[in-house]
Amino acid sequence: MNIGELVKRSGKVAFFGVPKEGGEPTFNRMKGFTDMSQSKNPSEYSRKYVDEDFEQTDVTGYSPSISYTFDMYNGNPVLEDIVKITDNELTGNDAIRDIVLVDIASKKAVKRSFAIVPDTEGDSTDAYTYSGNLKVKGEKVFGTVVLSENDTVCTFTESSGSNPETPEV
Repeated sequence: MNIGELVKRSGKVAFFGVPKEGGEPTFNRMKGFTDMSQSKNPSEYSRKYVDEDFEQTDVTGYSPSISYTFDMYNGNPVLEDIVKITDNELTGNDAIRDIVLVDIASKKAVKRSFAIVPDTEGDSTDAYTYSGNLKVKGEKVFGTVVLSENDTVCTFTESSGSNPETPEV
């Protein structure tokens, strides 16, 4: 029995908005990451009514986050920007970046702002690593992307209306 086509992890990629002096950020592909898993972190409202034997739960909101770990590579603008945030202990707006999550096959994309929340560094003996979390700072913006010739940079274009078929990291 055929259950469909397997979606490979490499088919869902992320592009990080590296700030440019006085201009719009450049969305560079997030390469060198060994972990980039998303947690939805739903808020729940649970209660047990006196006339029922079971508890009921409703989801009342979400606070998505993406855990990350990467091997440090010099010359990688995404990694260097995250290290700058980490090493300089940047806070507030200085530690917020836009990330575009892309389904490579369809070119459908979601852009969202995230706070960079560093955690650990240097916990590997093979390569110098950094880890932390990207915590959501805004609403989803749906759109499409045009990728550079080698798929390392994307240009995001916002769609009109909402798009329920969105890529997830």
